[in-house]
Amino acid sequence: MAIRTVVWGENVHEQHNEVVARLYPDGMHNCIASALNADPDISATTATLQEPDHGLSEERLAETDVLLWWGHAAHGDVADEVVNRVCEAVWSGMGMIFLHSAHFAKPFLRLMGGPCNLTWREAGERERLWITSRNHPITRGLPDSFELEMEEMYGEPFGVPEPLETVFISWFQGGEVFRSGLTYKRGAGNIFYFRPGHETYPTYHDPNVRTVLKNGVKWAFNPMARIAEPTAAPNVPVDRAPEKIEERGPKLHKAGEEGFR
Repeated sequence: MAIRTVVWGENVHEQHNEVVARLYPDGMHNCIASALNADPDISATTATLQEPDHGLSEERLAETDVLLWWGHAAHGDVADEVVNRVCEAVWSGMGMIFLHSAHFAKPFLRLMGGPCNLTWREAGERERLWITSRNHPITRGLPDSFELEMEEMYGEPFGVPEPLETVFISWFQGGEVFRSGLTYKRGAGNIFYFRPGHETYPTYHDPNVRTVLKNGVKWAFNPMARIAEPTAAPNVPVDRAPEKIEERGPKLHKAGEEGFR
């Protein structure tokens, strides 16, 4: 069965910026989905900020194996209820890929538990991405390095937790460097952050970038069944302890009573 993938797009710049609309006439989300659908192992659909529940209802997320997220101008417009829903889906085993300026997206901030800040410059600089983890599944089919002729600069320090792996590092024409491909594990969910993707440049039309996206989906996919109630913190009764014990001492909670949260 193909990996069920949803590409979430803010869909704001495409409506208001002529350059973005010309580069992505069907929206950035549809451009990314078309790249993924070129792979027979992936079945990609889209969702946008403007839809009810931002297109991410509980039912939709339950049927999503991997979610890709692109946002920039409207991070604050994403409903906290949807953010909670997305994070719980990741903790339960859904794969997640955050793209470019989604480093400030509400779900990324929550899952990383840090400021996720960086330095930046919008000057159409050349970017060279270097593979730093050879034979990683996300790098399959790529050369040791590849160039994007025009991109926005992101520079270190990047205010994120230490990743499981750094897959790519970027050098920019102005001299800065940046960890552009990072992997994480949160609960049962695999997370991949991939830096390129500024909206006024044709980044998502680039063959190497499209290869990374397809590989990233396959890496993030977890074939295991989702964990039910990933945030549950049950009070285990004495008679269900793995070893026989006797109750003693004062207690704050009655048997079976929920704890404070």
